[in-house]
Amino acid sequence: MSLNDTPSGERLRISFFGKRNAGKSSLVNAVTNQQLAVVSDTLGTTTDPVQKAMELLPLGPVLITDTPGFDDSGKLGELRVKRTKQILNKTDIAILVTDATRQSDVTELELLRIFEEKSIPFIIAKNKSDLLGEVPVNEDGAGNVIYVSATEKTGIEELKERIGHLIPSDGNGLKLVGDIIEPGQLVVLVIPIDKAAPKGRLILPQQQAIRDILDAGAFAITTRDTELADLLEKLRASGQNPDLVITDSQAFEKVNKIVPKGIELTSFSILMARYKGFLDTAVKGARAIDELSDGDKILISEGCTHHRQCGDIGTVKLPKWLSERTGKNLVIETTSGADFPDSLEEYKLVVHCGGCMLSAREMVYRMKCAEDMNVPFTNYGIAIAYMKGILDRTIAPIYK
Repeated sequence: MSLNDTPSGERLRISFFGKRNAGKSSLVNAVTNQQLAVVSDTLGTTTDPVQKAMELLPLGPVLITDTPGFDDSGKLGELRVKRTKQILNKTDIAILVTDATRQSDVTELELLRIFEEKSIPFIIAKNKSDLLGEVPVNEDGAGNVIYVSATEKTGIEELKERIGHLIPSDGNGLKLVGDIIEPGQLVVLVIPIDKAAPKGRLILPQQQAIRDILDAGAFAITTRDTELADLLEKLRASGQNPDLVITDSQAFEKVNKIVPKGIELTSFSILMARYKGFLDTAVKGARAIDELSDGDKILISEGCTHHRQCGDIGTVKLPKWLSERTGKNLVIETTSGADFPDSLEEYKLVVHCGGCMLSAREMVYRMKCAEDMNVPFTNYGIAIAYMKGILDRTIAPIYK
């Protein structure tokens, strides 16, 4: 898989912010060496976030975003600013583009305040430096202020190097599964093939798990839930047992009955919760299911958009299991993709997907939105494991 095929959830997200006509779009074009954004002297030329997934050397796979001016006005302007604020929640590194010919104003100071509040690493790119009588020399190192000129293409390489200094070498240090297994171990992956399974391919967490197991020097065997019992019997006959079984969460109940208690069991969704940084919160949130009452509103949210089919997990299976577990008449609402409520105060529980198509920063942001309003937050796999009475077993391989 090439760098340009890297999933969006695994890409570093670099976003350019600033006032209208600060030169954000021109600078984005200069950094990417592409005509990614439309450039004009007219205020508010960029009316919606413009995104481009690409390989940006020396950084690797990134998602570049050019945003509308943060000082936009009017009803449409307010909507554009709202969209810009949503981009902030997904941003790993922020570039504040200012006009080098003037002092920073209240709008730019407000953006800096938001960067610091959200703990977003940032660089101030003072654009249009070619219009200065004397351009200050960019200091060496990882400083957060740099003078650039998008039109003259000066300071661009230095800016990219500064961005590189802000990139953590190994992220949060976690792998999907590779850091909880040992070289030479045998891992069985249970992948049901039903109407919801994409035709001719595996879903992203399944692909990631296989690659992670290979990188760890372990062995991966894949099977459907319908052949799992036969596979385990053949392994036993040859004197082997898997060290770990990873299953799709929808098959938890069936797989739990098949896999002997002495073999560790978890799911792709539970591993993803750990990988994205919200496992502890999700485990705590799942336990709130038994505290739900009649009329409580539940949000079931997915990070990607797809065609809903008969038996869909988010709109059919989870509501059914929640109703069976609680015996309550619950109000279920669903969202998908970028849609996520600004306020969660009306909900008594948020059940999110694993978030494989979302960045870790955005998943943690969504989790914190719930925490700030004292709303329990969990994910599909952990909620299902809890409702099926096997949560302790399925998180044991992670907490051992």
